[in-house]
Amino acid sequence: MLNIFLITLAVLALLSIIFEEVTHLNKAKTTLFLGCVAWITLFVAAKDPQHQQLINGELNENLLEIATLWLFLMSTMTFVAYLNAKGMIQVIVQKLFPAKVSVRMLMIQVALFALFLSAICDNVTATLVSLGLLTTFRLESTVKRRMAVLIIFAVNSGGVSLITGDVTTLMIFLEGHVHISQLLMLFIPAAASVMLLATLFSLKSEGHVSTTPINRQYQTIDVVIALIFLCTIILTMVFNILFGIPPVLTFLLGLSVMFLVGTLSRTSKEELQILEYIRQVEFDTLLFFLGILLLVGMLKEIGTLHLLTEVYTQFNPNISNFVTGIGSAILDNVPLTAALLKADPILTTPEWLGLTYSVGVGGSLLVIGSAAGIIAMSKVKELTFVSYLRYVPALTLCYCVGYGLTLLLAYSIFG
Repeated sequence: MLNIFLITLAVLALLSIIFEEVTHLNKAKTTLFLGCVAWITLFVAAKDPQHQQLINGELNENLLEIATLWLFLMSTMTFVAYLNAKGMIQVIVQKLFPAKVSVRMLMIQVALFALFLSAICDNVTATLVSLGLLTTFRLESTVKRRMAVLIIFAVNSGGVSLITGDVTTLMIFLEGHVHISQLLMLFIPAAASVMLLATLFSLKSEGHVSTTPINRQYQTIDVVIALIFLCTIILTMVFNILFGIPPVLTFLLGLSVMFLVGTLSRTSKEELQILEYIRQVEFDTLLFFLGILLLVGMLKEIGTLHLLTEVYTQFNPNISNFVTGIGSAILDNVPLTAALLKADPILTTPEWLGLTYSVGVGGSLLVIGSAAGIIAMSKVKELTFVSYLRYVPALTLCYCVGYGLTLLLAYSIFG
């Protein structure tokens, strides 16, 4: 009965997200409420102090994961909020993109930009910067929503081909199941599926769009902070690969350097204005992440994820990998991948590559299935759970094409 009640809470959280436009209840608050109720229920239902202690240990582990993500998001979003407010992102767009471009060409350019950026840096940063590009163009609501969906899919796709781009890719790599040279092969199916989606979306897109003229004057300090952001991204990759330093630590270092530079180059009053950019961070996004991860942690605690790993081993690995990718659109792909790695299935190299692609890209099938989707839903008002559903057929087709190409290339190259 307890497990049924807890799973019901998770389903209610999903329904609160789906029907947010009907109930007018903020999804961040409802998921946080239900996540807290779920863990409180676990403590109340504990049979003895020893069991309570075990649950407390699991909660602390869950909160540590959440705190790490929160700090990482806060650091990244503060940089992006500052650069966006100073017009630096608009400057970059005007350097990379023409002042006037067709909507079809813009879709392809934005898809490629998000794809390459997500391969070399984390999904959160890639999503925020890519979404920042959209604000520099005068886009209709439908086109803007379609662009946001394209960015989500491109960011999740680009991240699978390098260990710097996606946590699940890094997890599978650290277990020794794939090598970097093998992972690079995944960029081909990832790029092909993203270009297919960009083409499908561009078929209904007509006309041209122009960039928003920049009226702000930026100073030398703004360029310096943009360079600090770029160096932070590069150092995050280097430190993580060479020394195993968690990305959050490097980004907090970069943020502290940003504040120190601001202190040295400005008066105390101007320094306070720099600190104000932290308040521009969308805390609804952070609260939504908190609620979602509490619920996923609860499902892990009651053994739901372990049950999924048992089902995984009952079928052909290629089929199981495909379905696991779809499952990652509902359950967080990190604990799902961790549970599968703990089960230690015996897979060939092509099958491990198939799993890497599926858990990385499958989360794109629902807007709540990935960090990129949750951020986009919080940042783009036109994008909701229900409006995202209309793109599921196209996303599923591209996911199937990408997965099929992954297996085709993997078996032809690695046997």
